[in-house]
Amino acid sequence: MEKRLNAAAIWLLILLYGAVTAQGERTRDKMYEPIGGASCFRRLNGTHQTGCSSTYSGSVGVLHLINVEADLEFLLASPPSPPYAPMIPPHLFTRNNLMRLKEAGPRNISVVLLINRTNQMKQFSHELNCPNQYSNLNNSETCDASNPANNWNPWGTGLLHEDFPFPIYYIADLDQVKKLEKCFEDFNNFNYETHALRSLCAVEVKSFMSAAVNTEVCMRRTNFINNLGGSKYCDPLEGRNVYATLYPRKPAAENNTEIVHTNEKFILVSCRLDTATMFDGVGLGAMDSLVGFAVFTQVAHLLRQLVPPQSSLSDSLRNVLFVTFNGESYDYIGSQRFVYDMENLHFPPESTGRPPITFDNIELMLDIGTLDDITTIKLHMLYGTSLAKEILDQVNNYAKSPRYGFNLNIQGELSAHIPPTSAQSFLRRDQHFPVLIMNSRPTNKYYHSIYDDVVNVDFTYGNTSKDFTQLAEINDFKTFKADSLQMKVRNVSSILAFALYQRLTGKEYTGTKVANPVLSDEFLYCFLQSADCPLFKAASYPGSQLTNLPPMRYISVLGGSQESSGYTYRMLGYLLSQTQPHIPQENCTDLPLHYFAGFNNIGECRLTTQNYSHALSPAFLIDGYDWSSGNYSTWTESTWSQFSARIFLRPSNVHQVTTLSVGIVVLIISFCLVYIISSRSEVLFEDLPASNAALFG
Repeated sequence: MEKRLNAAAIWLLILLYGAVTAQGERTRDKMYEPIGGASCFRRLNGTHQTGCSSTYSGSVGVLHLINVEADLEFLLASPPSPPYAPMIPPHLFTRNNLMRLKEAGPRNISVVLLINRTNQMKQFSHELNCPNQYSNLNNSETCDASNPANNWNPWGTGLLHEDFPFPIYYIADLDQVKKLEKCFEDFNNFNYETHALRSLCAVEVKSFMSAAVNTEVCMRRTNFINNLGGSKYCDPLEGRNVYATLYPRKPAAENNTEIVHTNEKFILVSCRLDTATMFDGVGLGAMDSLVGFAVFTQVAHLLRQLVPPQSSLSDSLRNVLFVTFNGESYDYIGSQRFVYDMENLHFPPESTGRPPITFDNIELMLDIGTLDDITTIKLHMLYGTSLAKEILDQVNNYAKSPRYGFNLNIQGELSAHIPPTSAQSFLRRDQHFPVLIMNSRPTNKYYHSIYDDVVNVDFTYGNTSKDFTQLAEINDFKTFKADSLQMKVRNVSSILAFALYQRLTGKEYTGTKVANPVLSDEFLYCFLQSADCPLFKAASYPGSQLTNLPPMRYISVLGGSQESSGYTYRMLGYLLSQTQPHIPQENCTDLPLHYFAGFNNIGECRLTTQNYSHALSPAFLIDGYDWSSGNYSTWTESTWSQFSARIFLRPSNVHQVTTLSVGIVVLIISFCLVYIISSRSEVLFEDLPASNAALFG
């Protein structure tokens, strides 16, 4: 009987606990309203930390809408109920305003919300005026931050490289923005002098960052903790470069323990794969790197279609090496590692079975940089060479030819004013390395920002459903307007491909085929609007399920999203490969053979040349590396547990003080009662007579 009573009591307690918990969750749901968005996060390098972090338990601030700059004065003076969380539209999210909020300190400002009200926005770039300025060839000559006419990002504020003592949270959804504004209007935007006396609409943001100080300190702490079986504080920025060759390379000799140097000659064609923004998972990099990436892809595909077999070239050892470098936004991570690997005869990786490529094998590097304005393209050189001049002449021959109607004038510039592209890593090793950098005059007012998107490049998807793997005729615009982005990419990529064709074959290109603007259309749609697109489907395994979101192109860390390099790997493999119609699917499983869905989605086996190489800075490979030397990129990313934001009504200070006071009084009374009962226990709880005790026992 006693056991049954005990069991019943336990079940009753469990039911009561469940009911209380459910009631508590319902109460919490009524109290808090979640807000979706993207958070600023912390990155570190060899000398300092950048980005944002909340407090460990989350940062709370009273909402305050900033409509004009004067609204900030209320927060920067002596606000009545601090800390506050200003809601700032993009046109007021300036360096001056953010630094004033930073100086106000966490006592007044605990959270900053960036709301997606863009009607007055004219520019929004938080990169430096001189991107990667401490990893460039010559800081003062390459880029002058103090002179807008002589730097590469005149609209840069540098906020991406500042450290803020509060979280910054970006709210893109206009419905969420309206919810915040309504809460502010209903509870906060009146009788400011009584803020301290009533409940106010507030926001709580959780984005606590584990790392602090700089990469050296963080990595030391991480390695020490890991040796004891703990967790990480930060991870190196790390990704994958993607490369492919125009012609397949012969395997290295088997059973040869010595490194055999190849006699091959390569033209290295490169571009940047990644982009960067202040906020996690947001940012397309449409103009800052994607247009150049589109030109790069078109050049590779067009050249593959035009060139004859390698054996018929005047020099059968000549080839083209196409490389997309990852992590270039953070002091050229990918290209620095590429140079390091080539110096140590580790490129390509030994696992590919191909002989290593050295700098002696590179005849020329053609680096495709930022193409903000197609009409102002230049080919930059640090030192003039006969080969560089020859390529420049050939490029302009095709650019100005009335036969093709491109009507472009691509000028050459021989100076130390070199754009911040991957070529910087090669020139830092050897200033006489043969490099041509294709770049345009900077006009992108949204460089490295969340607003460098479809609108910024004026892209409209044609959705032609036509075969993008076929080349186009000179006068066949495929329904695209002459001034469309698709046609601009077609024109520039055709010019470069024709010049490379002439260099490889020794003959001027006189054909009528040019790059297909449909391929540009599909490429831009895949990377700007949806990965569930015809190009990515054709370059994937048949039946692959693709996401309807564009791939994130931030380099990330080991174990993070590497979808952009994965899609690039498959895309380059598909566009540069040769069909193998007589090989069935079951035999098309090992590289260099790869099975693709193809344009018609029926499946096809192809002979490919693409592969990965590491994009991890050599700084993390060298024992005892001097983190402050500046020789290599030292960027790391802090670890974190969660990103979240929610709004609620924060009780007034008077309410909180009253609640605390009542609690203290109740606590004191409770102690007094316990003391009195304990001291009077003999009177209050007399011992029962023995007979009664036996009766109730």
